[in-house]
Amino acid sequence: MLPGLQSEALALRRVENQIKFRKLIPKPIRKFLGVLAEKMSKVGSVARRVLLDLPLRKPEKGSQSRPEWAGDRHRFDYQRKYTTFNIQVGEQVLDIGGGQDPFPYATILSDRYPEKTRHRMEDLVRDSRPFIILDVEHLPLKDKSVDFIYCSHVLEHVDDPLKACSELMRVGGRGYIETPTYAQDGLFAWAKEMHRWHIVSINNKLVFFEYTDRQLEGVRSSLWHDLIMGPKYHPLQEMYYNNLDFFFVMFTWIDSFECVVYRLSTNSKYTM
Repeated sequence: MLPGLQSEALALRRVENQIKFRKLIPKPIRKFLGVLAEKMSKVGSVARRVLLDLPLRKPEKGSQSRPEWAGDRHRFDYQRKYTTFNIQVGEQVLDIGGGQDPFPYATILSDRYPEKTRHRMEDLVRDSRPFIILDVEHLPLKDKSVDFIYCSHVLEHVDDPLKACSELMRVGGRGYIETPTYAQDGLFAWAKEMHRWHIVSINNKLVFFEYTDRQLEGVRSSLWHDLIMGPKYHPLQEMYYNNLDFFFVMFTWIDSFECVVYRLSTNSKYTM
């Protein structure tokens, strides 16, 4: 084949492959990526390259296995990229709901359930640090008795966010709260029978929205989960893991913060 025709054929094949790739992605995910492209320049450039243009970074030549990303083993591996915890030697640090992945700076570990549950399929990690069985809505600790409270992936499950947040502020001097965003739960479609709330952080405020049944279903597909968590490399993994601050609420507070709750049952707003 002549060089000119060969390059033309390759260009045509590339366009065909892009069209086929786009058809594999459900419309809700394509729409979501389109929003990212408009509102987030960094994510937008990645999203456009994934869907419309050149591929992202590929694995090493000869390997198609999924690389290990920050957060695959420990949440702290990505949290420290976005958050400065500023914990001093000698401070009392309580990890609430550390489960199988306790906070490395914690001096006190805790969990509500020592056994496995549908929320935690792995064994509870126990080491030489003190361990307490507790409920975040009723902390068995004195006022301002710990310097720092780490509460990661707990508050999306609670019955009463106002009570839980009130207890965090009563016991701790400052802290870190992390929850999945609506985008995270919706794309992975795993919130049903797992999460009760999706949360938004605005300045020094956490706003809790109770999920509707439809919202809990997410995109009604396992495709996003399979692409991100599957054993093979996919360029969408790079977009996801390079923007985890979009997919998780990462909220730091000192002394106190505001909490607002919107419930479905009463169609009411509750503020603390």
